[in-house]
Amino acid sequence: MKNDLYEYENKLYNLGINNIGGVDEVGRGPLIGPVVAACVVLPKGFILEGLTDSKKLSEKKRELFYDYIVKNSIYGIGIIDADIIDEVNIYEATKLAMLEAIKNVREQVSLEHVLIDAMPLDLDIDTTSIIKGDAKSISIAAASVVAKVTRDRMMYELDDLYPNYGFKSHKGYPTKKHIEAINKYGLIPGYRKTYGPVKEILNGNQNN
Repeated sequence: MKNDLYEYENKLYNLGINNIGGVDEVGRGPLIGPVVAACVVLPKGFILEGLTDSKKLSEKKRELFYDYIVKNSIYGIGIIDADIIDEVNIYEATKLAMLEAIKNVREQVSLEHVLIDAMPLDLDIDTTSIIKGDAKSISIAAASVVAKVTRDRMMYELDDLYPNYGFKSHKGYPTKKHIEAINKYGLIPGYRKTYGPVKEILNGNQNN
């Protein structure tokens, strides 16, 4: 049976709840840069054929979907940098990014319910945490695209500044080529010092 991406939203619409925020994040795994979250409120009846978890979409399709989503929704972004990730840990930083994204939406519209991908959040409005929500809710799927494209564009800018690291291809994730580049060219600002591969390089530098 085909998964119904509108199931959660339609149940809420039927209860008279219309301003529904979908929340997702990207960037928990990379060695560098921020974790980025998005909160998206789609209009009732929103349809975008092919929209699903951003990781399952091609880069070109993500960019097209991003443009369509931001033009036809109310959305907010939350960005938490590497320094805070190192200070509070990635789990807590992810929650902070989501809360920031939600706050930015609430400055534009009165949210009535928030659908969240996997993460429980403490809010003063009702929430539903959905495991693999980006493949089960149209609002969360939209948020996953907005968060992913936002963070990818930040990585493209970093790639322009530091072309030897290959950020455009690996987006900061710990690929073999990325680790090789760090070992060859060293660490630049924005690396997460509490992450294993970065910590090992820092410890190695201290021992030399």
